[in-house]
Amino acid sequence: MEETKNKTKFPSEEVTLPSKGLLYPEDSPLSKGVIEIKYMTAKEEDILTNQNFIKKGTVIDKLLQSLIITDFDYNKILVGDKNAILVAARILGYGASYDFKWDGKEANIDLSELEDKEIDESLITEGKNEFEYELPFSKKLITFKLLCHEDDTKIANEIKGLKKINKNVNVDSTTRLKHIILSVDGDYTKKAIRNFVDDELLARDARELRKYILLVSPDVDLNVDITLDDGEVIEDVTLPIDINFFWPDAQI
Repeated sequence: MEETKNKTKFPSEEVTLPSKGLLYPEDSPLSKGVIEIKYMTAKEEDILTNQNFIKKGTVIDKLLQSLIITDFDYNKILVGDKNAILVAARILGYGASYDFKWDGKEANIDLSELEDKEIDESLITEGKNEFEYELPFSKKLITFKLLCHEDDTKIANEIKGLKKINKNVNVDSTTRLKHIILSVDGDYTKKAIRNFVDDELLARDARELRKYILLVSPDVDLNVDITLDDGEVIEDVTLPIDINFFWPDAQI
């Protein structure tokens, strides 16, 4: 509570969540569809340059936890909503003009022009992060959820552990699916889900499932057209959000 009181000494803004709060339980503060964050200060720049946080890969989350005023369980925030907060924090901290390098050339984008993805609310059961999808080729009925921060952390740790065992294996896609899928033909057991992903999930079904998940996932639309310093226009670039999103200014 003391931390929340300290945060309110600074100017703050409400950020509209791409999910509109529809996927959170009714008793979650996030179900209101907005979140309050404070403006960045020198304290947050110290977080951004903390080498320990950077090495652990936790620097972005430490930053957001320092900025967010709304009291809720940070582990439960959806990845797309977290992206929206990051963009808002960058704008409030350093302005909307974002200079970065693309293919070795200077580029710029106005972050205030980014918009949330349009989502089909008819596909959402309000207050419940669960979706149904029939795989088009095997015809198996899948239920799945959208990933939150807690899920992302578990997936990253699992992938890290698997790569320690075998550095040459790429398990990123299948590991994510094992955490996203909740049931297969009504079977919610973890063993059934993992066996299905490893041994039965057709590549073409997996591709269509990933496309559908992307379709229903609330997020900031980070696919943009950029103009390079030489005047060349590059279309449909996915704007990366990582430490480099803040780093140049944080070094000042």
